[in-house]
Amino acid sequence: MQARVVVSRRARSDVVVVGGGVVGAACALALAGLDLDVTLVEAAEPARWSPAHPDLRVFAFAPDNAALLDGFDAWRGVLEARVQPYRRMRVWDAAGGGELAFDADAVGRRELGWIVENGLLVDRLWAALARAGVEVRMPARVEGLEQDAAGVRLRLDDGSRVEARVAIAADGAGSTLRKLAGGEVSRHDYGQRGVVAFIETGRPHEETAWQRFLPTGPLAVLPFAEGRSSIVWTLPDARADEVLALDDDGFARELTRAFDARLGAMRAVSKRAAFPLRRQLVQSQVHGRVLVVGDAAHVVHPLAGQGVNLGLRDVAALRDAVAAARSRNADWTTPHRLARWARARASENAVAAHAYDGINRLFSSDGMHRTLLRGPLLGLAGRLPGVTHALWRRAAGV
Repeated sequence: MQARVVVSRRARSDVVVVGGGVVGAACALALAGLDLDVTLVEAAEPARWSPAHPDLRVFAFAPDNAALLDGFDAWRGVLEARVQPYRRMRVWDAAGGGELAFDADAVGRRELGWIVENGLLVDRLWAALARAGVEVRMPARVEGLEQDAAGVRLRLDDGSRVEARVAIAADGAGSTLRKLAGGEVSRHDYGQRGVVAFIETGRPHEETAWQRFLPTGPLAVLPFAEGRSSIVWTLPDARADEVLALDDDGFARELTRAFDARLGAMRAVSKRAAFPLRRQLVQSQVHGRVLVVGDAAHVVHPLAGQGVNLGLRDVAALRDAVAAARSRNADWTTPHRLARWARARASENAVAAHAYDGINRLFSSDGMHRTLLRGPLLGLAGRLPGVTHALWRRAAGV
């Protein structure tokens, strides 16, 4: 495979980013765009994206994060490859009651957001690394960390070292760098898994992101390109095993029933997979000169599709904090500036994580009192344009 990046060896960088997924690569590009020397450490080069092999992991990508990627010339490549705009959202409860609806026209936009494959985002972000002058250490994993008031020193498993003023942990929920820095996390296992697949439906998806709440958990049906849809079906662990074991016809029947046939009969057109669901929050997003972003800092329930959006907002907030300090010829790495960024991000991320946790608890239940409450609540919110507009603006980051 032809390399997309130039691998070099700087003596010292301003920033070393560990982890080359969507959030890590975007962080490297955002800070390189401020004329910082940035090194990215990644265990393996990501697989090339292929339109013939859609990535089962998709995101409901928000407008503010599209603007972030546009700022370092990566979003255009995503748009030119394959994205699916969604213009509407419909949310309702299986127990009845009203419907919560969002429409692009009501908020003065052409779309509410886009459904984008993880693999495509990573591919286009990596294509931008060389243009931005980001040094890449690959394949390499972090094995050791030393830090003091002057900076950080990382020891890599290839025997080399990386020195920088600041290190950024973007290496996922099990982050090695976060652990080496002493970052403690709180975890809650939902006892659920998200079953994902691509499907075809009897009726068009209408450029609409659909979500039906069931006692077992929410079922999201997201519009995808070429008339397909992507599903994220939250189920208790045992029920997820049963659904994964079904043959294609049995799976199609169960899925169509769970969605109340709102889009007609459904048919799987890809393999199925499942991932465990949990809430995980780091106690602090700064540990000396190590900053923690993305899934390394916060893992949330996927019911609102905000996981990657929150991670990219960590990046955007850091970029803005660095730019503001540099505009005043101030040192952006001082402890009080790093702590201010961390406090602001921890607040938003904790609110989001616990809000999604509460929604999941309320709607993933067949208890009488919760069942009687939740449908009318959705209906009430749907009848108040100011509420729906505010909810969308928060999710969209605008």
